[in-house]
Amino acid sequence: MSVGRQVVIFAAGSRGDVQPCVGLGRALARRGDTVRVLASSRYQDLVDGAGLQFRPLPADPVEIVRSAEGQELLAGPTNPVAFVRGIGRVLGPRIGPILEATRAGAEGADLVLAPAFSFVGVHLSQYLRVPHAVIHFQPGHPTGRFPHPLAPAARFLGSLGNRLSFEAVDLASWLVCRRFVNSWRSGSLGLPALSLTGPVRGIRAAPVLCAFSSTVVPRPADWGPNVHVTGFWHHERSQWQAPRRLLSFLDDGPPPVYVGFGSMSTKDPEATQHLVRTALRRAGLRGVLAGDPATSEQDMLVVGDTPHDWLFARTAAVVHHGGAGTTAAALRAGVPSLVCPFFGDQAYWADRVHALGAGPRPLPARDLTVAALAQRLRALTTDTAYAGNARRVGRLLRAEDGTAGACRVLDGLVCR
Repeated sequence: MSVGRQVVIFAAGSRGDVQPCVGLGRALARRGDTVRVLASSRYQDLVDGAGLQFRPLPADPVEIVRSAEGQELLAGPTNPVAFVRGIGRVLGPRIGPILEATRAGAEGADLVLAPAFSFVGVHLSQYLRVPHAVIHFQPGHPTGRFPHPLAPAARFLGSLGNRLSFEAVDLASWLVCRRFVNSWRSGSLGLPALSLTGPVRGIRAAPVLCAFSSTVVPRPADWGPNVHVTGFWHHERSQWQAPRRLLSFLDDGPPPVYVGFGSMSTKDPEATQHLVRTALRRAGLRGVLAGDPATSEQDMLVVGDTPHDWLFARTAAVVHHGGAGTTAAALRAGVPSLVCPFFGDQAYWADRVHALGAGPRPLPARDLTVAALAQRLRALTTDTAYAGNARRVGRLLRAEDGTAGACRVLDGLVCR
């Protein structure tokens, strides 16, 4: 069991990154730890509502995605080098303030948990002289079994190409932020600058918490004992009450299809909304859509912030962008999914859903048309195999407790 540690979780990302960290934080707090989450101010209510400490990071992922630079990244090339460079261009002016807020927010930590990107956990561990663990929301540790989710083309080079793809993505990530991070290390942390491969070695040896399920991503045999596939980190907002309008809509007809793309945004959101509504109607379906509730229609209810774990189980199917958190919520609910990936690891999760038989072939966001979406929606809601496979996967995921698995790993770390 825990012994009253101060645990700091670096959660610089969208809701799909923050919410699992809040789930883990709550589990750690129940075991006696004090947990502090570093995240965008957009998610302060989520962190506060879970009874955890909150420290703000000066960047809003939703605003970044909707900015001109973010839209350029979404519309740009999909190869991993271009993607990492694009991330660097978008985050470049923001990295310095984010890093300094991270240092301030981590003061006093006994244990640091952070994703691999920018290797924040390595730097804070050296600065504070405390252990750290790496969080992976998607497979990020080298294996010969499959390529890095950002470099799917490497599979054609076999097991060696698969393994090298992970090294290449980590190296590219470090090269993008190396100048900023080394300046922070020397100027704020009092640490020496790191070489081209220095932080990569640091995350290879650290404990790795894979916040996904072996039901969805079977554990590769060549991962070492420091890599732990814990199961998805679920966070249920038990105090949430469904609005009467939503309950009435659900009761007034057959189960609707939920359509929402999380923090992702197209260049013309209004046109995308019109496309989605037209496709749903062409397929003869009612919809619950994420967006502005004022735009609701008789057969299309638009909702704001609504917990996925509550809503998805009450739908016929889910159409989403393929974020790790949304994918997990849809699979756990036991309903079939159509994934429309935008960028990053979303195509990987789209392929996993299809491989599990829990949904049809992915429909990339850049290929969305009324005809294509309507055709996929018909298949999604009429093919009984998709529904049966989704129910089977959902039962397996609901039987898991990923946060408990992660806590057991962290209990074994020796703190100062």
